[in-house]
Amino acid sequence: MNAEFIGALEQLAKEKGIDKELLIEAIETSLVSACKKNFGTSQNIKVIIDRENGDVSVYAQKAVVEEVENDALEISLEDARKIKVTYEVGDIVDIEVTPKNFGRIAAQTAKQVVVQRIREAEREIIYNQYITKEKDIITGIIQRKERKNVIINLGKTEAILPPNEQIPGEEYNFNSRIKVYVLEVKQTTKGPQINVSRTHPELVKRLFEQEVPEVYEGIVEIKSISREAGSRTKMAVYSKDPEVDPVGACVGQNGQRVNVIVNELRGEKIDIIQWSEDPKEYIAAALSPSKVLEVSVNEEDKSAKVIVPDYQLSLAIGKEGQNARLAAKLTGWRIDIKSESQAKKIGFNEDKKEDEEGNLE
Repeated sequence: MNAEFIGALEQLAKEKGIDKELLIEAIETSLVSACKKNFGTSQNIKVIIDRENGDVSVYAQKAVVEEVENDALEISLEDARKIKVTYEVGDIVDIEVTPKNFGRIAAQTAKQVVVQRIREAEREIIYNQYITKEKDIITGIIQRKERKNVIINLGKTEAILPPNEQIPGEEYNFNSRIKVYVLEVKQTTKGPQINVSRTHPELVKRLFEQEVPEVYEGIVEIKSISREAGSRTKMAVYSKDPEVDPVGACVGQNGQRVNVIVNELRGEKIDIIQWSEDPKEYIAAALSPSKVLEVSVNEEDKSAKVIVPDYQLSLAIGKEGQNARLAAKLTGWRIDIKSESQAKKIGFNEDKKEDEEGNLE
């Protein structure tokens, strides 16, 4: 080891963002183990690397005692004072014991330590870079499939899109660009592991933040999202500025803004409705695109009875109940939908009257 090695360390430290002193200290620690392993010493060993010229020195550390019982670990006060007159009992004396040919061992050990530390530092840098992106969206390139996982190349590392976070029926083609929601970033022995999702409702929210300035700036607030990935999403929005139409802002001129997001989600339908403090208005809007004639709510058990025109019943319920199911998730209310003729048969108005009397009490 020499001054060139120290210079190389300085350059590496600068390029990789690692503290040079930490690297040298790590090498010194490893050289202690290497020395004991190669020379079988039972002494207390200390290794010092000269920070200027790279010279390596090995010292046996001995405690100063009145009477020596173990030559490997102790030195008499008399012998210690031959080295330095100020030594007292209890002090530690460093005696150089650098073995011959130790330079070769030192160089080999140093190389291993530096490589290992660089790997650790790079993993730490990548981890710190992506932990800040947790609960956000990132763009990557589909690299390959492993078992049922989709592996996405992010540049310096990879993300895992597991089967349960993949949109049903979506194709993940090699080298295609894709936006994903970062579920979790965790540090492992092999480096950071980044788990991502295409099905999480927050993916839709983050996409609107990217595409709609009013959402990004906080003028338009996304109050709630319910999603069945790959099929349909309902989103309730509210404007803090009375002059800004929250639905219009999210849809964009001629549907331009929402279409960008629909395309990113491979054709998933998105219903954007205006959020309201009034549960009746909110529930009626949530059942869009169906028309709603009447809504009766029970605040105690957060249930609602809804009347729709006869010809709108199937639209309100949706295919396999999807529209009603998403509306219930969006609003947090249990919704019972009846057509106008059904409501008359079962005495919906009587139920409504009882509900109103109960609410008055």
